[in-house]
Amino acid sequence: MGERNILIIYTGGTIGMINDPETNSLIPFDFDNIIKNVPELRNFDFLIKSQSFSPPVDSSDIDPSVWEKLVSIIENNYDKFDGFVILHGTDTMAYTASALSFMLHNLQKPVILTGSQLPLGTIRTDGKENLITALEIAAAQKNGQTMVPEVCIYFQDKLFRGNRTTKYNAENFRAFRSDNYPPLAEVGIHIKYNYPYIRYASHSGEFGVTKQMNTNIALLKIFPGINRNVVDAILNSPKIEAVVLETFGSGNATTAKWFINAIANATSKGLLILNVTQCLAGSVDMERYSTGVLLLENGVVGGYDMTTESAITKLMYLLAVKNSREEVEKSLNLSLRGEINI
Repeated sequence: MGERNILIIYTGGTIGMINDPETNSLIPFDFDNIIKNVPELRNFDFLIKSQSFSPPVDSSDIDPSVWEKLVSIIENNYDKFDGFVILHGTDTMAYTASALSFMLHNLQKPVILTGSQLPLGTIRTDGKENLITALEIAAAQKNGQTMVPEVCIYFQDKLFRGNRTTKYNAENFRAFRSDNYPPLAEVGIHIKYNYPYIRYASHSGEFGVTKQMNTNIALLKIFPGINRNVVDAILNSPKIEAVVLETFGSGNATTAKWFINAIANATSKGLLILNVTQCLAGSVDMERYSTGVLLLENGVVGGYDMTTESAITKLMYLLAVKNSREEVEKSLNLSLRGEINI
């Protein structure tokens, strides 16, 4: 086996901060000098190179232009490296991981996103362990086969499929969870890979990328007492092509006549409405209760057990690459990157 090479791509976020002794404040550090800040990396038996966004992008400012830049970097370096580790702010990491899973086609190499809750330059940081383990996973091979050829999130001893992951805790080191899909690996003294759940490509197509995403979508979260004007404003918003509808439980919403009429009117005009549950775990089943049946009968598409992050980015992707509403709806009922159980 030849010498392996891993590329670190630093986008921004807490993990890339160190203390400036002159101002006693946190500043981004130069990832070209990453060995100086994380000397443990010298112990790896593979080469590590890094590329940084300049200036770094705060997690809250992530948008599809950042995703386009990331897939372009991976595309330009795909043949030079055996794996990629993306350092990213935690707030929108699940959105980026979901988006990249759709934008990268026939991926045969690991793309591992990680970050930290405390800066790399603080004494109790979780960043070092997250970075070191993400690198080890990205470089891991068995019989010449990459261990996890997927877009993943590694955080606090768990490796999750990226498009199955949600940030649920703003303070705990265990910031992410994947309730509808098991971890791809669990980390303790050893790294234990959960092979039956890792997605290995069934055919060896040529690697490629999609760089365009269509952002003409909206998110409508149902709650008791939701205002009719709010619903109408979102469903009738100019240029909106699709709406992710976050409903109760297994896909239920109010049966108020005005609400059902608003949904029916919107879908009849060609608006695509994708139903996902507000719950962290579980799946949409609109045939289970009469409240869900009403949505189904009025043109709403079931989102199975997709996370909201995955639903939003999948729609952005499909609206960009498909030519008709029918093609988009057909693809929503397929698991393109392991994002749903059907």
